[in-house]
Amino acid sequence: MVAQQQPQFTHYGFNGMHISPAYAGITNRPEFTSIYRYQWLGYDASFDDGGAPQTLLLTANTPVRLLHGGVGLNLMRDQIGNTTMLSAAVSYSYHIAIGETGRLGIGVQGNVNNYKKGNYRAIDDNDPSVPFNSSDTKFDLGAGLWYESAAFYAGGGITNLLHAEYEFADSTNTGKGTLLGENHIYVTAGYNLPVSTGLTITPTLLLKHDTESFSFDVGGRATFMEKYWAGLNYRHQEAVSALVGVSLFQDNALRVGYALDVTTFNEAAKAATSHEVMLNYRLPEPVIRFKPPVRTPRYYFTK
Repeated sequence: MVAQQQPQFTHYGFNGMHISPAYAGITNRPEFTSIYRYQWLGYDASFDDGGAPQTLLLTANTPVRLLHGGVGLNLMRDQIGNTTMLSAAVSYSYHIAIGETGRLGIGVQGNVNNYKKGNYRAIDDNDPSVPFNSSDTKFDLGAGLWYESAAFYAGGGITNLLHAEYEFADSTNTGKGTLLGENHIYVTAGYNLPVSTGLTITPTLLLKHDTESFSFDVGGRATFMEKYWAGLNYRHQEAVSALVGVSLFQDNALRVGYALDVTTFNEAAKAATSHEVMLNYRLPEPVIRFKPPVRTPRYYFTK
């Protein structure tokens, strides 16, 4: 059995750390982001345990001049049906200046993943391939690229480079079910297009690929006075979405966003809506101040 598609977020345009480790520090501002997603609100399995997928993602990243790049941290809890996944990842991105405002990040990531399987009802009693209330933890790697400039960004990443294999005991402890961590590839881009004084339109795109499927998100948002935004998004064979948000405090340090997804594909097997809340806090760019040497005549002597 292979792992399912990793969690998806409608706020992908604000969530570079989930897409690529190369995003770490690329904006030259320390950032902290929290996203909570409740997918298919109100959905409930008709038997056994289960229910709507719920995901909490916490990320932090900062530039580090001594490392010629940036570092980042991702923490995630994803629950879908009887499976709970916990992940912690540390990222490093090496930055290369391109032109006057552009910067290219080359990133690597090391992560620890824990998959926990709950109770499953087997069709055949004592089936050794059906996991039962057990968990497994493995180490894996990721990598990516990210380009950022004042007007344009593009980046991508790949996960599970080691193809870690997770094993789970069955109800009689006589066999083991397995889950193979597969590669997930993400590619994203966005362009900030000023259309009038105080109004910017940002088209966005996200491509997602694993060994079994390909999907994409395409959308855009309008930002007014760098403070308020609203947008629309389409997710292939899944949903249409609306996003709204506001920036608060000095220098718009805190960004608060909400997204509503309306299911448009295979509605009979899903609930009608999904909901997402995002908080993003950005610190000012680090300022390095060098103290010049003090020169004064009192320290000059003649013989």
